[in-house]
Amino acid sequence: MSKLFKSASILVVVMLLLAACGGGGEPTAAPAPTEAPAPTEAPAATEAPTEAPAPTEAPAASEAMTSTGEMTSTEAATSTEEVTSTEEMTSTESMTSTEEMSTTEATSGTAEAGSGQSVDMVLLPKFLGILVFDQAYKGAQEAQADLGNPGKLEFLGPTPENSVAGQIDIVTTAATQGVDAIMISNNAGDQLAPAAKAALDSGMTVVTWDSFIPSAEGEQLYVAQVDNSQTGGVMADMALDIIGADGGEFAVLSASPDAANQNAWIASLNEVLKDPKYANLKLVDTVYGNDQSEESYNQALALVDKYPDLKLIMAPTTVGIAAAAKAMQDEGLCEQVKVSGLGLPAEMVDYTLNGCAPEFALWSFVDLGYLTYQATYQIATGALKPEAGQTFTAGRMGDYTIEKDPTRDAGLRIVMGLFTVYNQDNVEAASK
Repeated sequence: MSKLFKSASILVVVMLLLAACGGGGEPTAAPAPTEAPAPTEAPAATEAPTEAPAPTEAPAASEAMTSTGEMTSTEAATSTEEVTSTEEMTSTESMTSTEEMSTTEATSGTAEAGSGQSVDMVLLPKFLGILVFDQAYKGAQEAQADLGNPGKLEFLGPTPENSVAGQIDIVTTAATQGVDAIMISNNAGDQLAPAAKAALDSGMTVVTWDSFIPSAEGEQLYVAQVDNSQTGGVMADMALDIIGADGGEFAVLSASPDAANQNAWIASLNEVLKDPKYANLKLVDTVYGNDQSEESYNQALALVDKYPDLKLIMAPTTVGIAAAAKAMQDEGLCEQVKVSGLGLPAEMVDYTLNGCAPEFALWSFVDLGYLTYQATYQIATGALKPEAGQTFTAGRMGDYTIEKDPTRDAGLRIVMGLFTVYNQDNVEAASK
């Protein structure tokens, strides 16, 4: 193709030279330029003979273009190969960097050491149907995602009416079905201990949260939301703030008689009340609503009937405090008997704003579920030894150290954090 174009170009040049020299007076010579392969160059011949050499450069341009095209093709191939090579190198470097990062993370803190291992786990609340336990499950799911555990997370619980026997059955069944770890909010006291010990002996990891096994038998670690001894102080302070310095009578509306955490908090309250600061506060009774709304509602009204001078019902249970506040509201008793204790902002906001429950306290159950899962997973994978003095990183919640539980003769614990006290100033924002 290049040679053909050269021949045509030479023919054009010859014709132009002949025309310039006058040797081509024949009428047949004129149409020749129009037959040239590049008709757009015909006017150039008529403009000036000095531009005649220009067509001779056309093939060069064509050759140059062809050469450039070939070079470009070659360069493109080379460039592509270089890019591919660079990309491969970058990919390799990236993989190496990722591997190095993973290794660094694995050695820098135990929280990452067992990440990605498959551990089948069960989160066992006191029973199902309680919002705070649903929130704890949400926190556990978040921790599972953060740790990259491909294993199962089951949220299993008994009914309120069958809580004790139901919890024992779930722990026993889990041990026979290949579950790797179980996290228990104990509502059965030491009745749960034999089942927990059997599960532990079978190779399961057994951790309690929210409510421990009193004897610590069968329990490797207790994840405490707060220091149990502090709970009594918080309740006493809220009672004093609501009733006033002149004091008066108040009663406790608890969950169930077997709830270890409730019993520990009430014992702490009784101990704190010995302080002269609370001398005018008189705790007249402790009753149980078994964490059922209707029963708690009725128990609250029974307290009012039994103690005409009652000024406050203190309920260290989210079910009990909401039920008691509703009872006082329904009966128009909010000015006579106030309600306080441990409650969920979303459930208590209306009662706090209308004055039935001026203040109450709680912690984040989402965080409690998250911390419990982190600790349990790391024990199950061998990244954390359940021994006093062992420190670990619990994902977004930071570092924790296992310690001996000072509230029991035996047992280990970690403490999540402090209370948040809610009142009219902050309950609305917290409830959203």
